[in-house]
Parts: sequence; C-alpha cells; structure tokens
Amino acid sequence: MLEGRIHRGWSRRERQIMDIVWREGEVTVQGVLEAMEDAPSYSAVRAMMGLLEGKGHLRHRRQGRAYIYEPVVSPTKARRGALQNLLKTFFNDSAEQAVASLIELRRDELTDEDFERLRALIDRASGKKGLDHE
Repeated sequence: MLEGRIHRGWSRRERQIMDIVWREGEVTVQGVLEAMEDAPSYSAVRAMMGLLEGKGHLRHRRQGRAYIYEPVVSPTKARRGALQNLLKTFFNDSAEQAVASLIELRRDELTDEDFERLRALIDRASGKKGLDHE
C-alpha cells in the first residue's frame, strides 16, 4: 500500500522535490532545480528524482529530450498516509491521543476562535449540528 509508505525515510531534499512537484503538477528536472532554494547540482536533482520514481512516488513521460515528472499520489493522499503512519507509530492508532497532544502542544497559541472552530469540527464529525457552545 503506497499511502503507508509516503514520507517514510524522505530526506529534506526529497521532501522539497515532492513539494515542488505537487505544487506544479508536472515538472522537469530543470523546473525543480529552478524552484528549489539552495539547490544542489542538476545531476543531484535528477538522481533524487530517479530515486523518488524508483520508490514509487513519481512517474515520468518523455517530451522531446526532457522528462516530465508528475506525482503518483496527490498531496491529500500523501498527508493521509503520513498521518496514518504517525497515529500508528506514536499514538497507538488513537486519533483522540493525537488531537489531545496537538492541543496541549499549541495550547498557549490557540485563540478562543480556534477553540470554537475545533468544537464545530468535532460537532460536525459526531453528527451534532447546530449545538451552541457557551
């Protein structure tokens, strides 16, 4: 299952490349090189994209002399797979534990409006619409 493998073992550069490919939809090695901050050499980017393709994250087609790369999965599916892996690895597959940890981690940064939006999301997810929180 590819979704479960997303993000596992990616280097910082591989993550940068995937972010660029997701943002652009399809891109050449030169396009990635131009979009990358503090980019390595062309051959290094080409090699990393080849590795990502070998791992099943990218695919390419030939257009003239250039290879056009595109992601195999959408960023939404990639996030879902990464979150599933995070839940299993660190939170005993418990969404409740993960949400509680996130809230605790950012408690001082969350505003009253943030908490209201979170309550509304929880109410919507549990089927309780239109409840008033005072």
